[in-house]
Amino acid sequence: MRLLALDTSTDRMSVAVGRLRDGQPRVWSAQGAGGAQASRELIPMIRNLMAQADLAFAELDAIVFGRGPGAFTGLRTACAVAQGLALGARPLAQQASLPVLPLDSLLAVAEQARRHRAPAKQPWEVVALLDARMDQIYLASYRWEADQWHTLQPPILARPQDIGVQPGQALAGNVFETYGARLPPASKGQPWIAAWPTAEALLQLAPTRLAQGHGVDPALALPLYIRDKVASTTAERAAAKVAQAQGS
Repeated sequence: MRLLALDTSTDRMSVAVGRLRDGQPRVWSAQGAGGAQASRELIPMIRNLMAQADLAFAELDAIVFGRGPGAFTGLRTACAVAQGLALGARPLAQQASLPVLPLDSLLAVAEQARRHRAPAKQPWEVVALLDARMDQIYLASYRWEADQWHTLQPPILARPQDIGVQPGQALAGNVFETYGARLPPASKGQPWIAAWPTAEALLQLAPTRLAQGHGVDPALALPLYIRDKVASTTAERAAAKVAQAQGS
C-alpha cells in the first residue's frame, strides 16, 4: 500500500512513507525533535519524504497518524496535519476522501518493541508505557498472537508504582530512565525494552487495520486524550516532590 505515517505524540517526531518500488516494498523515514518543533518541521519533512518516494498525495491509499495518548500539542499537530493533507489530496468533486487512520501511539510502541525483540515469537505479551509527565505514565497492554495484536488493557493513566504486570509480560516504552526505580517489584524480572511510537511501526500496523475498516473520513479523525488536566499547581508540584522523597 502507498501510505504516509506520522507520529508527534512524544518529544520525538517520526515520519515515514511506504510504497512498492521496482516490485519491492520500500520505506523512506525521518526523525526529528517533537514538541514545539513539530509544528514547524513536520510538513517540510513530509514533503521531502514524499519526493524521495516519488509519490503525490493524491496517489496515497491512506494517511496514518499516532492519535495518542501523548503530549497534547503533539496530538493536535499530527491530527490536524493528517486531516489537512487528506482533505487536500483529492478534488472536492471526488466522492471519497483520502482515508485517515488514527492508531494508538501505545500500540505503535508495542509493535516497535516486537519487531526488534520478538519478531517470531507468538504469543507474546507487552505492557506499552509512555511518559505522561506530572509523575504519571500512559500504559496499555497487548498480546501478539496469530499474526495480529489483541488489546488486553486499553490505554489508561497511572502512577509508575501502580502499573500492573503479569508474569511473562515484557515492558516497552520511554519511561525506564525516569521512572525505572519506582516501577513495581513484579516488573523487575521482566524484559525492559526502550521503544517509541515510530512511523515505521505505524506503517506495519496500517494494512491490517485498514482492511478491518478502521480508516475514517478526515473530518472524523480525532486525537485520543486520556488526561483532562494539563498542568499541576505550584502546591501540587511541591507535594509531589515531598511524596517522592518520602517514597525514596
